[in-house]
Amino acid sequence: MASFWTGTRVRLRGIEPDDWTAFMRFAADEERLGDVLRPPRSAEGCRAWARERAVAEPHGDCFQLIVEAADSGEAVGTVGTHHADPGAGWFEYGVTIGADHRHQGYASEAVVMLLRYMFAERRYHKCQARIFAHNEGSLALHRRLGFVEEGRLREQVFLAGRHHDLVLMGMLAEEFSRLHRVSGP
Repeated sequence: MASFWTGTRVRLRGIEPDDWTAFMRFAADEERLGDVLRPPRSAEGCRAWARERAVAEPHGDCFQLIVEAADSGEAVGTVGTHHADPGAGWFEYGVTIGADHRHQGYASEAVVMLLRYMFAERRYHKCQARIFAHNEGSLALHRRLGFVEEGRLREQVFLAGRHHDLVLMGMLAEEFSRLHRVSGP
């Protein structure tokens, strides 16, 4: 039997200490593409963070995984859950793919694997995503996957000297099961 966490293009795995260089690369890509602006982090700070994450236990159903290219083993991005509320049955998630690996199907396959786990195995009812309105690529990805725009928070986020709208997108478990295979590999 193939691993639940391995698909055609990607393998999802835990963070390893050596992944610190990938996280530095992803942070630079996010800043350059206008997704986030944070103070620079030192290489040692990134190494320490990756060492801590490599041994940290997931906090409930909140976790972060490396998206690894199945053919090369290269870390091409991350995917993870946050703000999980098992009582109400919803969670938020995020995905980041390095700039030089976008538009190759890594994000969509990683997201479908993550959603399959959260909906079918963890029995959540709804997934939410918050996306900058100017991030057309991410909005298009989520629409292709079957997410529905549920609202827009006008000028919600201040980034790079101005305010930006935040688009709220959601998908219900039954919508996911209609669009994507729910049973295991």
